[in-house]
Amino acid sequence: MPRPRQPGRHRRPEPLSAPEGAPALLLAVPGTPSGAVRSLADEVVSIARSELPGLDARIGYLDGDDSEFPTLQSVLVHAAEERTARFEQARAAGVDVREPEGPVAVVVPLLAGPDNALLRRIRQAVMESRVAAELTDVLGPHPLLAEALHVRLSEAGLARADRARLFTVATAADGIILASVGGEEAVQAAGITGMLLAARLAVPVMAAALDEEGAIASTAEQLRSSGSQQLALAPYLIGPELDSTLLHAAAKEAGCSAAEGLGAYPAIGKLALSKYTTALGIAPQQPQGAPVR
Repeated sequence: MPRPRQPGRHRRPEPLSAPEGAPALLLAVPGTPSGAVRSLADEVVSIARSELPGLDARIGYLDGDDSEFPTLQSVLVHAAEERTARFEQARAAGVDVREPEGPVAVVVPLLAGPDNALLRRIRQAVMESRVAAELTDVLGPHPLLAEALHVRLSEAGLARADRARLFTVATAADGIILASVGGEEAVQAAGITGMLLAARLAVPVMAAALDEEGAIASTAEQLRSSGSQQLALAPYLIGPELDSTLLHAAAKEAGCSAAEGLGAYPAIGKLALSKYTTALGIAPQQPQGAPVR
């Protein structure tokens, strides 16, 4: 028997679950597929499922091979075939059901910021599948991504983990460069999250293009000319789209240490789910991060 709902303004929110027959959440993963990329994507969808029980979450790879790593097109086609089969089975069993309408899947790009080249390829893959699907925006900018960047910097010993205790790190940076990929629009989006990160760390943060020759080094010079002496490079990238050779070369050229990519930080899964629920008009509780201390 369900427990009686607690009365009053402080009652707990009713648990939300995915509506029956809801479209699948299809995580569109860019970059070269590998075991590490698959593990990251699996963890992201696992977080999304834990936030919304009953969620049909799937993974498609932009550069998949349809054997070990299924492509976006094949995952969409398979999802459409499954939905049609369920409808036919129900009708054959005499169940009065309406033919399913709306998108088969909501495609969520696994990207922190806008990368027009990758987004065009994802959109093209959706069109080539000939399956009704809705493509959402990328995950950022968002305060939770600033939190994730803070955590990755602190893990690398480049930022304080806890402001309240005034814990100091000998190697803590006094200037942060956010490395993005995808052109000027991506740099601007990273800059918005950079402002939130600057508020958390109380140090200047500037965004620069990792894939533009000399951009990271030029931004490092700007920070040093304004008084920062110990810099850190923080990738505003999740991982599959991150070229580690570019990152290491840029860090060496700028003369600074680099943190890891955002990876499967819990906020990534929560933001992917938020894009999905917003596209469907479902209104779960907005994703929350750790409190700023």
